[in-house]
Amino acid sequence: MKVRKGDRVMVIAGKDRGREGMVKTVLPRDGKVVVEGVNVAKRHRKPTRSMEQGSIMEIEMPIAVSNVAVLDADGKPTRVGYRVNTDGTKVRISKRTGVEL
Repeated sequence: MKVRKGDRVMVIAGKDRGREGMVKTVLPRDGKVVVEGVNVAKRHRKPTRSMEQGSIMEIEMPIAVSNVAVLDADGKPTRVGYRVNTDGTKVRISKRTGVEL
């Protein structure tokens, strides 16, 4: 998966299209990512003995990794590629500019 935790991404499809945020969690088995402030759902909590009053919580839900694009250093969406340096290290690069991410 070419998207990592901490990457700044833009949503390119879906109801939150055009919004930006940082990747909080990556779920490679499901092919999804959790982006802060994107795809927010409301979850209702019942009252319990420890929590006398119920509440409505807003939780960020996973979004398909194909619906997000990594943002380049100048803030434009780009595809991600890989390059092997002369010392043998593999680094991620921006396909648009060729700069390391």
